[in-house]
Amino acid sequence: MGLAKTEAELAARAAAFLKAELKRAGVTYEALVELLKEHGHPDETVASVKNKLARGTFPATFFLATVAALGMPHVALEDI
Repeated sequence: MGLAKTEAELAARAAAFLKAELKRAGVTYEALVELLKEHGHPDETVASVKNKLARGTFPATFFLATVAALGMPHVALEDI
């Protein structure tokens, strides 16, 4: 598939990737909020997580904290 050609495409793919990984792991948004507290994001709420994933715009720190919260040891760019 290759890396996205536009910022909007990359944002959409990153959000879709996180949603798919949450579903695969069986982690709800409520559970993710609790996990994110352990990974440096104590102020996240269910609403803020939903909004970030719906918009597809979030900082790299949110992406990395979510990946860490899901226990993923690595992410390959071709998976996004």
